[in-house]
Amino acid sequence: MTTDLGAIDLFDAAVLDDPYPLYAALREHAPVYRVPGTDFFLVASWAAVTEATARTQDFSSHLTAVLVAQPGAAPVTFDLDATGQAVHVLATADGAVHAAHRGVVGPALAKRVRTLGPVVTELTEQLWAEELDGDRIDWASGMADRLPLALIAELVGFPRADVPRLLALAYDSTEMLGGVVADGRMTDLVTSAAELAHYAYLAVNAAIARADAPEVPEALIDVLAAAVAAGRIDEQQAVLIVVQLIGAGGESTAGLIASAARLLATDLDLQDTLRDRPGLIPAFLDEALRVESPFRGHHRHVVADTELAGVALPAGSHLLLLWGAANRDPAMFATPDVVDPARPRGRAHAAFGAGAHFCIGSALARLEATAAITLLLERTERFTLVEGAPPRWVPSLFVRRHASLPLRVVLR
Repeated sequence: MTTDLGAIDLFDAAVLDDPYPLYAALREHAPVYRVPGTDFFLVASWAAVTEATARTQDFSSHLTAVLVAQPGAAPVTFDLDATGQAVHVLATADGAVHAAHRGVVGPALAKRVRTLGPVVTELTEQLWAEELDGDRIDWASGMADRLPLALIAELVGFPRADVPRLLALAYDSTEMLGGVVADGRMTDLVTSAAELAHYAYLAVNAAIARADAPEVPEALIDVLAAAVAAGRIDEQQAVLIVVQLIGAGGESTAGLIASAARLLATDLDLQDTLRDRPGLIPAFLDEALRVESPFRGHHRHVVADTELAGVALPAGSHLLLLWGAANRDPAMFATPDVVDPARPRGRAHAAFGAGAHFCIGSALARLEATAAITLLLERTERFTLVEGAPPRWVPSLFVRRHASLPLRVVLR
């Protein structure tokens, strides 16, 4: 890839594996860049990304389209709301609707997270015991993928036995949004989306049927059912909130847990520092979030003709706010490519979004990642990448997650 922006191929395999040279070129030459032949704009600088998140009247969080690769041709816009009648919930809702959904889910989630420490510890130890094979473990598929969905199931109120199925359905959902769909896969992905919606529908309806039980609701599914009964949300919104919690709830945490381990596997000095000073683990995780943002970006819908960073944006066009680019902007972060747990204002990154849509599950993600990385450090003298089995990334414009991360461990 060159810095000639006219030559950019967003879906080139090398760019998907390592997007940071592209991000640097965008920040320097075109912080708001129109993808040729489409109505999609990439937003790459810290200033432009944070301005866009603050201008909620101009840039809606409604997910109305995604950018999709076309083999041998330029990417195209895939319309997700051709009729304008789509129902948007929680992360993709705006204004009062978003506030209402957050008001239902946020307090219940915060209450449950405060009690989950023992459950997280139990699950990390269980997964370690199940997945460690001699001196090797695939940390991505064995820990990073499985732990977040197990916790989502615990929080929402699903049987643990359903977690493998939910994991597959969740990743199919984000595959659709990532814009890289192999030949013959789209039918399977659409089927998975329908299956996930049906699963959520059945769960919500079962919760509504028992909503008159005298117990104080603990599981989020029961909190949603109670909100339906109280008229705060309707049944369709409750179903779609469940779909969103399953589909997106594990992504950020899975990306963080694996990326943090890979960063440590390639820096033995930093490993030793964190073993000696475990109190630095939370600060290290914020650096991992910054340099390898689990969501590469999120979408915005342009409500009316406007401009951003001097670039004209027509009504109905789309933005992809590149958290991963903004979080390495040297205008905001000194030595942005360096992982520095002592960095001042280390939580000032945008890996969990920004503004009103700051990730509602950020505390849960930090809890899980802290438990997983602490266990990995405590159980090992050191861990490294496996020679001949390099890490693999999920090809996506949307998520930054490992498909595999084989580690060789020296046990204590």
